[in-house]
Amino acid sequence: MPFLFRQTFGCAAALAALLALPAAAAVPTGGFQIRHIYPHDATAFTEGLFYLHGDLYESTGIPGRSNIRRVRLNDGVVLQSTSIAPSLFGEGIVNWGEEIVSLTWQDHVGFRWDLRTLAQKKTFRYPGEGWALTQDGKHLIMSDGTPVLRVLDPVTFRQVRTIKVTVDGLPVSNLNELEWVKGEILANIWQTNLIARVDPATGKVKAWLDLTGLPETVSSPNPDAVLNGIAYDRQHDRLFVTGKDWPHLYEIRLTPPKGAAPKGSSR
Repeated sequence: MPFLFRQTFGCAAALAALLALPAAAAVPTGGFQIRHIYPHDATAFTEGLFYLHGDLYESTGIPGRSNIRRVRLNDGVVLQSTSIAPSLFGEGIVNWGEEIVSLTWQDHVGFRWDLRTLAQKKTFRYPGEGWALTQDGKHLIMSDGTPVLRVLDPVTFRQVRTIKVTVDGLPVSNLNELEWVKGEILANIWQTNLIARVDPATGKVKAWLDLTGLPETVSSPNPDAVLNGIAYDRQHDRLFVTGKDWPHLYEIRLTPPKGAAPKGSSR
């Protein structure tokens, strides 16, 4: 999440070093095939994404540009939008019941929005940074940039337990956008083209998904325009990915792992 690339290069370099270790390299890596390409707002600094009832719900970041929106999948048209206070950096979102729950980056404040109208209903507080949210049907799952995911009560936001994400016992940092898919947590690793498939019971990375090759990952003049956005259509078994300020959203099909994980980050 944050957009200060120069200040966080050390984190990306540390991740590259982690993935270069033999233990991490032993984790298989899967690829992808593009099934469909959809338009995406190239000014949307995507921080959170989910699919529900035929539409995409998206949160965007950067103070003064942060908002919650409902987007038509086929053409990327923004059907509804509500702004977050201009001093705040909007972060991850997830649906729960008739509400959307959203985070902010470093302000320790979250919001509950009406799913139908996008009207703000409540605010709440939490410690640490807010990066992303998903849910497993019973609890919310939150990332804060550390290797530890928080499992939360969806009503009170009280922490129920934690999940430490590791590769052969080594912690994996920069866990960003999250999505619950078929009993696994998909976690985008910030500043890379990698998504980790995490076992929620153990925290172990079962496999990497390497999305290098999507057009926006090949060449971009903006170092902050990184992969960040995962949404899953459970009814039709469709997986969508996009990135910050990307002009496209992709429906992809995952291909089976073929070998060792990449030796470093995408940079």
